[in-house]
Amino acid sequence: MSHDDLLQAAAALEHGTHPDPFAVLGPHRPAGGRRGVVVRVFSPDAVAAELLPATLPPQPMARVGSSGLFHSTAEGGEGEPLAFDYRVRFTWPDGSASEVVDPYRFGRVLTDEDLHLLAEGTQYRAQDKLGARPMQFGIVSGVHFAVWAPNAERVSVVGDFNRWDGRRHPMRRLVPHGVWEIFIPGLANGEKYKFEIRARGGAVFQKTDPYARRLEVPPKSASIVWHPAPYSWQDREWMERRQHENGWLERPMSIYEVHLGSWARGADGQRFLSYRELADRLVPYVRDAGFTHIELLPVMEHPFAGSWGYQVTGFFAPTSRFGAPEDFKAFVDACHLAGIGVLLDWVPGHFPKDGHALARFDGTALYEHEDPRLGEHQDWGTLIFNYGRHEVRSFLLSNALFWLDEFHVDGLRVDAVASMLYLDYSRREGQWIPNRYGGRENLEAIDFLRELNSLTHGKYPGTITAAEESTAWPGVSRPVHLGGLGFTYKWNMGWMHDMLSYMSHDPIHRRWAHNQITFSMLYAYHENFILPFSHDEVVHGKGALIGKMPGDSWQQAANLRALYGYMFGHPGKKLVFMGGEFGQRAEWNHDRSLEWEYVDVFPHWGVRALVRDLNTLYRSQPALYERDYDPAGFQWIDCNDNENSVVTFLRRARDPRDFLVFVLNFTPVPRLGYVVGVPEPGVYRELLNTDSELYGGSNLGNAGRVASEPEPAHGFSDRLCLVLPPLACLVLKIER
Repeated sequence: MSHDDLLQAAAALEHGTHPDPFAVLGPHRPAGGRRGVVVRVFSPDAVAAELLPATLPPQPMARVGSSGLFHSTAEGGEGEPLAFDYRVRFTWPDGSASEVVDPYRFGRVLTDEDLHLLAEGTQYRAQDKLGARPMQFGIVSGVHFAVWAPNAERVSVVGDFNRWDGRRHPMRRLVPHGVWEIFIPGLANGEKYKFEIRARGGAVFQKTDPYARRLEVPPKSASIVWHPAPYSWQDREWMERRQHENGWLERPMSIYEVHLGSWARGADGQRFLSYRELADRLVPYVRDAGFTHIELLPVMEHPFAGSWGYQVTGFFAPTSRFGAPEDFKAFVDACHLAGIGVLLDWVPGHFPKDGHALARFDGTALYEHEDPRLGEHQDWGTLIFNYGRHEVRSFLLSNALFWLDEFHVDGLRVDAVASMLYLDYSRREGQWIPNRYGGRENLEAIDFLRELNSLTHGKYPGTITAAEESTAWPGVSRPVHLGGLGFTYKWNMGWMHDMLSYMSHDPIHRRWAHNQITFSMLYAYHENFILPFSHDEVVHGKGALIGKMPGDSWQQAANLRALYGYMFGHPGKKLVFMGGEFGQRAEWNHDRSLEWEYVDVFPHWGVRALVRDLNTLYRSQPALYERDYDPAGFQWIDCNDNENSVVTFLRRARDPRDFLVFVLNFTPVPRLGYVVGVPEPGVYRELLNTDSELYGGSNLGNAGRVASEPEPAHGFSDRLCLVLPPLACLVLKIER
């Protein structure tokens, strides 16, 4: 390299504009075939530099003009340039000196195969190739950084270790794949860093690492080098059982939906509980309440707490608000040891516009679409992933598998699936672009979801996926090979809205809305449904669940208890958002704890006791879960008594002799001698009465059991004459 070339290179390095620093820096063969190795190093603040070869005497390095570029020729260096072992001693303006291992003496880390798989979208462990990975390069330890930024003119790693100066560690571009990489010796766990990107046009900005395993506690946003410490999992029995059992379709699944930041706070009401504190407090609470699973609102790192985690900026990092990644592992481990599965809300549909994260990552629409008619959610102010881009699919699919593998999570509830499926979702005419066939379906998103479900179910047997999908899209929970999207479950949003609408009516008017109770059975077997009463129904001015019920305090609690009775009798798995299990009265607020001060106060203690007993009944009665998705598992006794607002039905197990009778009275009027047809003669025991004094009810009922009468009713040969308590659910079972 001529002197003029060196001056130009030095100026470009000084200004942070050099597109290929590895062509200048590090060890190179001298021109003209001369022996030795030319070494060039750059440090903008150094006043002098000295080359320290491992096998040769130290030698001073010449400075190029007044720049921070220094060079020297080590005579006698043998072998390939990358085999040349040396250090550099820099002298600083205050006279001090320090020795460093030159990052530019190291060759490529990512292979052509790595880059091919990333570009093809079939690298399903992209986090093992991109991001920050502590590693050994020969005998030298450090961190390998890699990032996809194909349209950047320059990418550098910046952090405390280089004074956040993007001129110090510019990366190598791996052409033509648009991936940049560098190995920086001497760095270790805990180093804060970002990627500084110079975009086309000259704009310079810093971005967090899309693959960061840990980030600073918001509102700070630096990525943190984090190599997972060995964690000694204790859940081997759970994981083996999960893999070899037949999944959850024919098993009880009752889910407690939780936002970790507001389930409970520290004694001052402000401090977040840590993952380990939550393991000590939340897990026993959920186990005592009888739930089989905890579903967590997204724990992935997010800057704005008011998004509840749904605007993710750190897809591979559990939020640092509650501790380190190992602490989250301890939480999952504690759940499994208590016999509780862990589901995570996962958000592959969109991401926020925060400048430090994915939005216009390299100065262009990289993870999103350039055209806002494809790339922006107008309602939410977020950006839509471009599922047609291979590297984006690899990012998202790797992320889904990462949580199932690294953290032993048992399943993913995929948020906002409807917004992914439809190109015209919440858009007026002219605000969306049809697909290649002129339709409104997002074909790339459909392919992505099918691949997601095929991969998760194939690689991690026993895990589940659940779709929050609010439209009539067919086959959401049907297998991919049969043309479905492949989810294990779909949330039954229609049932939730119908039932909450029905329950909001004054009982005297419910006769006119009777079809809202019964309509769901017309489509109950179109999908594998979960029946949710989710967080979305208790925020944004919607009020608490108990507050949706009419009447005074007693009637509201009775209505809620009856609603829960119907929920547990209706086919489908169950989900209750935190606070709903004891009838919290305040609307959910992410900034404060649940109202634990009222949990033992009337009528809340009764609601809590009922939910515990419903979960116990649910787990103990195969009729309530074995045939959730088989029409033979449900039979109306009478769905037409709208005048009395009463519904009666059977739930059946695989054993034809095992069935339950459900009777629900949705009015405050007790009904004496109410006739219900039953399939067999005998004595029927009252397994549950939501009006029991045990739950704060009026204790009206049938003294625990009632004998059938040999009189036909509702198409059966026998009948029961029952006392129906007000606003209550009865569950009866024949004594054998």
